[in-house]
Amino acid sequence: MSNVSRTGKEEVNNATSPTTFGRSVESQAQMQDAAAEASSETGGELLNIYRLEPIARPDDPRWDNAHNHGAVVVAARTPGDARIVAAARELDFMEVDAAPAEDVTTANASAFRDDKLYTVIEIDRDRRDIKRGILDGTVSVDTIRPVEQD
Repeated sequence: MSNVSRTGKEEVNNATSPTTFGRSVESQAQMQDAAAEASSETGGELLNIYRLEPIARPDDPRWDNAHNHGAVVVAARTPGDARIVAAARELDFMEVDAAPAEDVTTANASAFRDDKLYTVIEIDRDRRDIKRGILDGTVSVDTIRPVEQD
C-alpha cells in the first residue's frame, strides 16, 4: 500500500524522484567520508577493540550446541562486526568435506553470535594502527565434530 496521496490537479505522483543514485549532496558527502576513512594516507579505517566474554553459566544448555572459547579480543568496526570477526575464525562446514548440503554454512550458529552466551565489551576506539581480526585469545577449530570415525 502506498502512502502517496493526490491533492489537486497536478500530475500523478508515482513516488519517484528525478535524482539518480549517488548524485545527491548527502550521497556525495557519505562517499567522500568513506574514502577518507579507508584511505591508506590516513592509516586505514578506524577500528575499535572489543573483548568478547562468555556470560552464560557453564551448565547452561546453550553450550551443548556451541564451543566456549573463553575471552577473545578483536579489532572490528562495530560490536556486531566483532561477533562476525570472532565467528569467522571457527571452522565452518563449508571448509571441510562434511558439508550437510550445498551452500550451507554454520557461521551463523557460532557461540560468538549468541548474545546469551557472549557479551561484547568495548575496550578502545578509533584506532588506525591495527588490522581487523583477532588480537588476543584462541578460537578453537574443533567446533565441528565428525559423526563417523575414520
